[in-house]
Amino acid sequence: MNAHARVAPSAVEAAEARVAFYDWPALAGELDGFGCAVMEKLLSPQECRQIAGLYQHEQHFRSHIHMARHGFGKGEYRYFRYPLPDLLGGLRSALYPRLAEVANRWNERMSIAQRYPQTHEEFLEQCHASGQVRPTPLLLQYVPGDFNCLHQDLYGDLAFPLQVAILLSEPGEDFTGGEFALTEQRPRMQSRVEVVPLRQGDAVAFAVHNRPVQGTKGNYRVNLRHGVSRLRSGMRHTVGIIFHDAK
Repeated sequence: MNAHARVAPSAVEAAEARVAFYDWPALAGELDGFGCAVMEKLLSPQECRQIAGLYQHEQHFRSHIHMARHGFGKGEYRYFRYPLPDLLGGLRSALYPRLAEVANRWNERMSIAQRYPQTHEEFLEQCHASGQVRPTPLLLQYVPGDFNCLHQDLYGDLAFPLQVAILLSEPGEDFTGGEFALTEQRPRMQSRVEVVPLRQGDAVAFAVHNRPVQGTKGNYRVNLRHGVSRLRSGMRHTVGIIFHDAK
């Protein structure tokens, strides 16, 4: 594995203590039932401002994407480079094992052979061995009129089925509009929409691509996409923690 991808043990330990505060059986139940779950106040307001403030500093990022150029919506985001900031790298490592339990259970229910290793370091080794070596955590910035089209963050053959987004700005104070939305396309049925209310520092874990749903004849797969509605005023920053790396 790329040495720059490794996270300082102290950062991981601090993040693990933070993540352990949450009721993970309840969060797993929310993910099973709705495809998403909210961790309130994962970051403090000061930490949110700290991360959002990185956006203007090129040295932290490997690429800068303008959504309109690619048909992704309107707005912009930047992918972090390795090494990640300690806070984000620690959270990425600490959240992964909790979500891997859900991911492995989902794959079993969907009859998918893939099983995810216990630690994020092991999973990144698999990504890098398959040529997926570029970091995927990203920082997004929206101004009035910006939005993010419904999409799935798949960057190669290896894709971890859950990811986390953390809202860094305060709704009603820093911005209006810009709601996080998740759609679920069910076989032979109309799509279901989940709008997730978030405050500054709240994180939402959600399905990237597919998840299982219990039907009358057993489990079936639903297809998910996520996006952000139009920002009405102000500026909105979000950090996305994606667990697989990109080609």
